[in-house]
Amino acid sequence: MGNCCGTPVNNHSSTPSTTKFSTPAETSKNIGKQSGTTPSNSNATQSSNVVVERTLGETAHAAGRVITPNLKVYTLDELKSATRNFRPDTVLGEGGFGRVFKGWVDENTYAPSKVGVGLAVAVKKSKPDSGPQGQGLQEWLAEVKFLGKFSHPNLVKLLGYCWEDKQYLLVYEYMQKGSLENHLFKRAPEPLTWETRLKIAIGAAQGLFFLHTTEKSVIYRDFKTSNILLDGDYNAKLSDFGLAKLGPASGYSHVTTRVMGTYGYAAPEYIATGHLYVKSDVYGFGVVLLEMLTGERALDPHRANGLSSLVEWTRPSLSEKRKLKKIMDTKLCEYYPLEAAFQAAQLILKCLASDPKHRPSMEEVLEELIKISAIEMTAKEKKTSIAKHGANRHQDQEQTNNHRVSPNHQKHAGVYGGGGTRSAYHL
Repeated sequence: MGNCCGTPVNNHSSTPSTTKFSTPAETSKNIGKQSGTTPSNSNATQSSNVVVERTLGETAHAAGRVITPNLKVYTLDELKSATRNFRPDTVLGEGGFGRVFKGWVDENTYAPSKVGVGLAVAVKKSKPDSGPQGQGLQEWLAEVKFLGKFSHPNLVKLLGYCWEDKQYLLVYEYMQKGSLENHLFKRAPEPLTWETRLKIAIGAAQGLFFLHTTEKSVIYRDFKTSNILLDGDYNAKLSDFGLAKLGPASGYSHVTTRVMGTYGYAAPEYIATGHLYVKSDVYGFGVVLLEMLTGERALDPHRANGLSSLVEWTRPSLSEKRKLKKIMDTKLCEYYPLEAAFQAAQLILKCLASDPKHRPSMEEVLEELIKISAIEMTAKEKKTSIAKHGANRHQDQEQTNNHRVSPNHQKHAGVYGGGGTRSAYHL
């Protein structure tokens, strides 16, 4: 997806669907106010540059992790070429914002290339009715604003963007393994092992820790399994920054905003008051970690006996090992260290504290996860699992356990151990 107006990006080293609880308050940054006109055709690229440059005007300093934006600007024709005119058979998924298509570009110039040649990318394309004053534009700008200036191994890489003919498009790196949601709740070639789940949890925690500790902390606001994408080695990367917000100013504990997010993951204080804390993200992390332990969705209206809320259903079982075993994901075939699972359950309870002041920071969460990853199964546990589920399953688990995080794994976000939507890419 080459473009004479842009340059190749070099900004990175190394579901339930989103539910809008109410209309967002901040819709003032529309095209007319920022550029004075609505872009179209030949003026689209130039006009979009003006808006994006203003959106990216603030570049904080954080030890080289916050960078000068250097995104590639694409034309609509270029993205049509890269995706074979957005053919239906290139669709990766669909959501509230629109559809995501798989495309191919040259590895060096990012110009459109033939199928299977060069670098695979994911192209997110807005719905036709995403007008210049609608929520689609606001989410598009938020994605460009945050992913355009952040560089981290556990954040999905944004390569470039396009704004033309009242359509908003974003171009990302392609994530081979899709979303965590698909692996936990949908048909996957192999269930995720305990070690792989911890690796994913640690990677996602590092992404949040980084966002929370930038000079101007960023609240992700929509942490859930469909927004955690996995590369070929199961490295976790956070995607979809459409609802992200800058954290509270110095001296303040929270920001007040209209409530937006996904039922089952949003923190109770945010839903009740609109007060958004940095640790509101920690609550969402606790819900996702609970999903990873149980293999159950955060919210499932089809669960029996009115147990639609995973948090309310499982909370009484998290404090006792005997009860915990009964709610663990059966796809694990009991091939996990119970002590590690129990410690993870205690961490979940801390993350789900009703008062955000009582929740751990993401740094503390990350430190605890690394300690948990070092706990190994006992010989008795291995023997029991093999006896119940067979030697073949045991061998499969052993072969995939190369995803275990090293005990020397660093706690800081710059070092990592390994990155209801209807698709791998939530929109």
